[in-house]
Amino acid sequence: MSQSLLVVHVHVHVKPEHVASFREATLANARQSVKEPGIARFDVIQDAEDRTRFVLVEVYRTAEAPAAHKETAHYLAWRDTVAPMMAEPRTSKKYVNCFPDDAGW
Repeated sequence: MSQSLLVVHVHVHVKPEHVASFREATLANARQSVKEPGIARFDVIQDAEDRTRFVLVEVYRTAEAPAAHKETAHYLAWRDTVAPMMAEPRTSKKYVNCFPDDAGW
């Protein structure tokens, strides 16, 4: 059995006055991230009840892809742009893919 895709959920809590700016910067990062060969998906979702909370759902094809992503110009620009917008440090949780089959990505 081959290695499963790595799925990372990044939880972000943004200061209320920065929600629109954070969303704009994050969508710009996501649009570039999905072009990376090591990324199968890069979803940005916003809490329907608390608009200051976001989850980035990052799906990587290899174990090395997250490190490569963190070296890209668009990630570094995003990281530096959104850092002062955070209400608290972002957190992440790693998962292995179960369904759909990796080939379905």
